[in-house]
This record gives sequence, structure tokens and C-alpha cells, in this order.
Amino acid sequence: MSKVTGRPPKPLKVLFADDEVPLQELIADELPRMGCVVKVCPDGNSAVAAIEKEIFDCLIVDLDMPGLNGIEVIARAKEISPLTEAIVLTGKSSKDTAIAALRLGAFDYLQKPCTLIELQTRLQRVAEKRELTMRVTALETRLKKVEGNQQMIGNHSSMETVRHLIAKVAPTDSTVLITGETGTGKELAARSVHDNSGRTKKPFLAINCGALPESLIESELFGHRKGAFTGADENRAGLFEVADGGTLFLDEIGELPKSVQAKLLRVLETGEVRRVGDNMPFKVDVRIVAATHRNLAAMANEGAFREDLMYRINAFEIKMPALRDRKEDIPQLAVHLLGRHRATVDKNNPGITDTAIQLLKHYSWPGNIRELANVIEHASILCDSLPVDVINLPAYLSAPQTISMTSTTMQMSQMTLREIETSAIQSAIDRNNGNKTAAAEELGISLKTLYNKINQDAMFKAA
Repeated sequence: MSKVTGRPPKPLKVLFADDEVPLQELIADELPRMGCVVKVCPDGNSAVAAIEKEIFDCLIVDLDMPGLNGIEVIARAKEISPLTEAIVLTGKSSKDTAIAALRLGAFDYLQKPCTLIELQTRLQRVAEKRELTMRVTALETRLKKVEGNQQMIGNHSSMETVRHLIAKVAPTDSTVLITGETGTGKELAARSVHDNSGRTKKPFLAINCGALPESLIESELFGHRKGAFTGADENRAGLFEVADGGTLFLDEIGELPKSVQAKLLRVLETGEVRRVGDNMPFKVDVRIVAATHRNLAAMANEGAFREDLMYRINAFEIKMPALRDRKEDIPQLAVHLLGRHRATVDKNNPGITDTAIQLLKHYSWPGNIRELANVIEHASILCDSLPVDVINLPAYLSAPQTISMTSTTMQMSQMTLREIETSAIQSAIDRNNGNKTAAAEELGISLKTLYNKINQDAMFKAA
């Protein structure tokens, strides 16, 4: 090993266990220079004794030691502190033992002889993962306080089917594809899969695949190495790395660029992630739950989506029903959504008049539950005191919703294609109270495409 200088992003508390005395002395001297607090142990038994007395951020253990071997040390450490990461050292030419350690939960492995720069790179990744995991945990705690208990509301038979499917698939590690129109609660279903799985104490991370440009989505998913591209000023862990042990929700996966589809497929097949600009892959244990409102089979036939990826993510499908197909659930949903804004809602004071409920049930809900949530928030703002009545609901709910085919055809025949598109976009934005992200999802396009069309329309009008 050659000496290096530099520090990982955050100090780590490290336990090093190896029976080679020169290596013990080198590590005891060098790791503090990297900013680590290190405890050196000469064998597996003393390592386990140290682990039982104090918690370490990272273990660096030789697989072949007197007494307990490295795998036994890691197993005991994971029992005591599941968040402790482990890096294994092996002097064997075969990688079988190291792979067994990875399956046990080791973060990575190094084959002897290795350089300190290789070890420091691993420690940097451990530090980044620890810091990001802490951030995610803190954010999830705050989110739960803000959103309260997230639950799937409704007793319609279609929702009973959804709950049954979630109960069946959640305990497994199968990849899940959630389909359905925009606003039907696909992310809520994904969270339910995670919350009812063995991964519930690990992160649940979500990303909208259509919300980021192609140049950024790869870095967001897989991370990047410092200097990999312009603006990459530091090493960054991707969502796969941060979600290790947990669940990654890929919303609107049909919007994923084909170049990234190929890399995602490789991760799903091998379990290995490689940061942008890095030559060294590393293992992750992440469950994928994907969602789309698109027909992936039709996209695959048109060449817009990889067929092999479609089959890989569609191991188990859950279809979310449209709100118009379960209008019996609207009263319960409306009261639940109102409870987010008015704490006084209870069984004796449901907070919504029967007349208002009937109007809600009469509407067609093209934006599904997301649109209903916006309507209830609108009503809560306008209503000085409960109950919410028809006068507090948006006026468009009372407007006629059906136009004869002849009338529609006549109107469209007098409009240009651009005008028809502009009208559809504006209507979607209005229905979603100016929320362009929700409007884009309702229209079945990415947020970037929506902004492009708005800008094009503005340029067209200016011309």
C-alpha cells in the first residue's frame, strides 16, 4: 500500500480487523489522516468483542483470520447494528468468499494487495451513503408528520383487489409495475408495497422519470464521479446507492430515455451500479417499483421502449382504478382529503353537505384523485366554517360536461391543430388550479414537454 492524503466527506468510526501486524500498523497510522477514528483488532474474536461494546460506522475485515473469520464478524455486526457497513479484504485469487460476504450485506470488497487510494475510495462511498441515509431518514420523518398516516381509501371492489395484490407481492422482492391513469394514486400504492415489505425500515425514494432532462437523469439514478462532466464538482451518490436495502419508485417509467433504459436493465439484471465517469461498479440491493400511465407494450412495438426492460419490470402488475369507476368511494375520499386541512372533521361532523357530495359524484374526474384533492383544498380555503357546500366548490364542476359529437366535430373543424392542442393544455392547467406538473401528468406528457409547448405557443402568438 502507498500513502495518500485527503479526507472522506465525513469522519467515520472504523474498526479494522486483520492478523497481519504490518498492515495493522499502517492502517492505525493512515486512517486517522483520512479523518477516520480507527480501532485495530488482530483477530475475529477481539473484533466481535469490540463490536459488542460500541457501534462503528464501517468495518474493514480480513476474511481469513484466527478464531472467527470475516464473514462471522460481519454477521455478528449486522445483528447488533444493521446500519454498520462492511468492507472485506481477501487474499485469495477466487472471489467466491468475497461474493458470499456481499450477499451477507457487505458494502464492498478489496483483493489484497490493494492501495490506500482504493480503500479511501470505498470509505468515501460509505461516508456519502451514511450522510445521505441520515438525510433521507430525517426527511421521511418530517414528511410523515406533515402528511400524516398515508392509507388507501375506499371500499369499492377494485380497491379491495388492489389491497389484496399489494398484500401478496409486498413480502417478496419481485419488481412491481403499477399502471393506471394519472392521479389514481400510483405512488401511494408503491409506498404501500414498501411499507408492507421487509424493507420498511430502509429508504423509500421516488423519482419522476419524465421530470428531468436526459443529461441529468442518469446521474440522478446512478450517481457520478467528480469531473465526469461539466458541473460535476464532487462525487455524488445516485438514488440506487442511497436506496440500498430499500425501495426505489420509478414514476412514469415510460418517459425514461432509451439510453438510460439500457443501463437500468443492466442494473436490474446484475444488481451492479456504476457511477457516471467511474470504471468500478458496485453492488446494490434495491427493490424496483415502477409506474406508468402509458401502454408499454404499444411503446415497445413502436420502438419507444425496450421490450426486454418491459418484461423485466412487469413481473407483477397492479392496475389502479380510475375514480369515475369507483364513485361510491368519493364521499369517504372527500372527507379524508378535507381532514388534511380541517382537523375538526369527524364522524359527527363530516364537513361536507350531501348536496356537495352529490355534485362531486356527478363529475367525471379526468384528473382522478389528484384532481379531487385540488378541489377539496380549494373548497377548504373558501369555506370559512364547515360544512363545505356547493358554493365552495370550483364552478367548473357544475358546468355541462357533455357536448354532442356533432357539436364537438363542428368546433374542432374550425380550429387548427395548434389551437386544439393549446385548448387542451389550458384546460388541463385550469382543472389543476395552475399546477403544471399535475397538468402534464393528466395530459400524458412530461413536464419538460409541457413547458416546451407553452413556450412554442407563446412564440406562435408573438409572431
